[in-house]
Amino acid sequence: MALLEIKDLVIDYGIIRAVKGVNLNVGEGQIVAILGANGAGKSTLIRSISGVTKIKSGSITYNGENITNQESFKITSKGILQSPEGRMIFQGLTVEENLLVGAYSLKKEQRTTTIDGIETTITVSVKQQIKELLKEVYDYFPILGERKKQQASTLSGGEQQMLAIGRALMGKPKLLLLDEPSLGLAPLIVRDIFKIINEIKRRGRTILIVEQNAYQTLKIADYAYLLELGLVKKEGTGAELLADEELVNAYLGQQK
Repeated sequence: MALLEIKDLVIDYGIIRAVKGVNLNVGEGQIVAILGANGAGKSTLIRSISGVTKIKSGSITYNGENITNQESFKITSKGILQSPEGRMIFQGLTVEENLLVGAYSLKKEQRTTTIDGIETTITVSVKQQIKELLKEVYDYFPILGERKKQQASTLSGGEQQMLAIGRALMGKPKLLLLDEPSLGLAPLIVRDIFKIINEIKRRGRTILIVEQNAYQTLKIADYAYLLELGLVKKEGTGAELLADEELVNAYLGQQK
């Protein structure tokens, strides 16, 4: 069973039909990409998953539960967290304070561990989870650790993108939604960001990424969907679509 399943999704903006019956699956532990040019319906689609945009018809099923048109805070509590387009950094806060905002929904949790050969259930406090999550984020993004006391507004664009992803990770996502993480960044920074996204997946996270940068995205995607004017124009593994030079050049632009 897919972790996320979208069936026959239709989304309208007034008289404009932005998404026209899309079907999409995200398997647990995968990176799945939604690709396409501006106006294809990519961001509209991902915002409907996080509850920001309401859908006209169709269904969104997460971990076997229908979450169609649920409120955003309910969807977040289920482990779906989004790093939004444009980053949306809190300008008056430090880097670490921004990260701590992402941990607001954490609760005490029960874990099973082995102590002296005996399997035992322990309670892990929110404070301990935050400590662990900060270490994880600073492992991915050492520059954030170096600048944790610095005002977030003074970071470069690439560093702010790292902060936005790190803030989403602080909520312990089971499904991480990334909306245009390469937007406005220099090519070298983009390559670094995508390496880290692949590492986040390697450590067990499931990721759904919306992107215009086809080349870099397909290199790390397990599966990808190409949207055009609200419809799935083509789908396949990242390797399959990357090998289709005509498709990459015609629809997506070959951004290396």
